[in-house]
Amino acid sequence: MAKTKELRGMSDEDLGVTLRDREKHLFQLRFQSATDRLETPSEIRKAKRDIARVKTIQRQRELVKLKDLPPDQLATRIAALEKKVAEEVPGKRQAFRQAKRLKRFHAAKVPATAGKKGSGK
Repeated sequence: MAKTKELRGMSDEDLGVTLRDREKHLFQLRFQSATDRLETPSEIRKAKRDIARVKTIQRQRELVKLKDLPPDQLATRIAALEKKVAEEVPGKRQAFRQAKRLKRFHAAKVPATAGKKGSGK
């Protein structure tokens, strides 16, 4: 079990490798649990928490990168995700959610009056 400080010191690639290792370990623990060979049931809970720690750090880093992106790149990503949703391809639900989140970032960066048209009066 790695401490949060150790995980924060890792690179993105190292975090990905660590996440895969933890998920593989959790699978092995679940398999042992199903075959009644698991000695300490609390290991499953610890493995889940480790996975959650790694995923949290990855998400925090992703959010920092998104905040640093210029609005035009965000708009490009949103358009690509909306195209994926419209094409009815597998993963469209996840693409829809990602597009929704990116729209919030984009709206925060673009002034409110820039995206609206006049009322025509």
